Amino acid sequence: MTDDTSGTLDEALERLHASGPEHEGWLSNHAPMAVEALVRHGQGRTVHRWLDRYRDKLEEMPGPYARITEENWHEALGDPRRLADWPAYFDRELADRPWRDVLAVWWPRLLPGIAGGATHPVIRVGHAVRTLLDDPGTTTAPRTAELAHALGYWAARHAPLPPLRQQPGPVSGAAADALAAVEPVADQSGGIRARLARLTAFPTWPPAPRPGQPPAPRPGRPTAPRPTSRTTAPDAADPPEEARRRLTELVRAATHRYATHGHGEPVMLVHAATAPNAVLRVLPALPRELWAPSLDAAWAASAAVTAVYAPREPLPADRLPSTAGVTPEEVFARVAAHGDEHAIKLTDTALDVAQGPDAMALAAALHACAMIDPAL
Repeated sequence: MTDDTSGTLDEALERLHASGPEHEGWLSNHAPMAVEALVRHGQGRTVHRWLDRYRDKLEEMPGPYARITEENWHEALGDPRRLADWPAYFDRELADRPWRDVLAVWWPRLLPGIAGGATHPVIRVGHAVRTLLDDPGTTTAPRTAELAHALGYWAARHAPLPPLRQQPGPVSGAAADALAAVEPVADQSGGIRARLARLTAFPTWPPAPRPGQPPAPRPGRPTAPRPTSRTTAPDAADPPEEARRRLTELVRAATHRYATHGHGEPVMLVHAATAPNAVLRVLPALPRELWAPSLDAAWAASAAVTAVYAPREPLPADRLPSTAGVTPEEVFARVAAHGDEHAIKLTDTALDVAQGPDAMALAAALHACAMIDPAL
């Protein structure tokens, strides 16, 4: 992370923690995620000015409903009336135990509801964990509090996908081909919750079971065994490492696909890439046995967003923005000047992918600016 010797990120998080996780009913508060990305990519000087512009989208934290405990948390899971109760619960948990221990307990509990809140909660958790991993020996109260807010938001909006049939995956086994094989739902009207309810099936991906262990349950999916394959992946002897490799592949494929298919719904399709990337960012903080089920959940989230928003035809290649001679730093500076929170988050993920460099990832970021509120 770019050194934040000014304390800008902590100041911004403290400023934001009086606000609730949503506005206008259920639209997500993107500010904690956006300011973390701005600071990380050297735009800390713009953070408070950006927050001043975003101020109209901030609402006060809703009032408490009822205290959540170890005895009643099951019934409170997925209850949006508890949007204030859940962060308070995690505040208490994080005061009593190391944050990694709390995360290890709650990550598998929350993972089946990864699509809840249009995937924003898991994305917010990814940003929060990234700040805590920057310097494992020290942390700050605002960053720990941000993890409590992020986990609390996820718990309140926890929403499993409907039961889904497994269809044959691509012969290649590639993540890009698996995303291309996701069939768009016939009716792409209404909000995301209505759209997700129409899902019926996904292609099977990754293509083969992990050696030495049964397939992990997938969110919203039956737990029938996956089809077997005669081929094995390069890291098949190390299932957690293979899961990490596959997840990295999925993030890259989803980011590239945004460049060519983001026009289907420029705001919502951002999350097909940023949700799995949030999971990838959290992996180093998790026990390795949680990496494989994390991959499955990330695939479910990315495929779900793709199915309910993606267009059937890609954008012609000659309509993609040129990235010739443009550095990743210049791309992020352009996006920061543009100011849209979704473009900032997509570009943050694109720059993770673009450590190569990767022209298609940079094109995805520039395309986001062009499609999302071009008047900014």
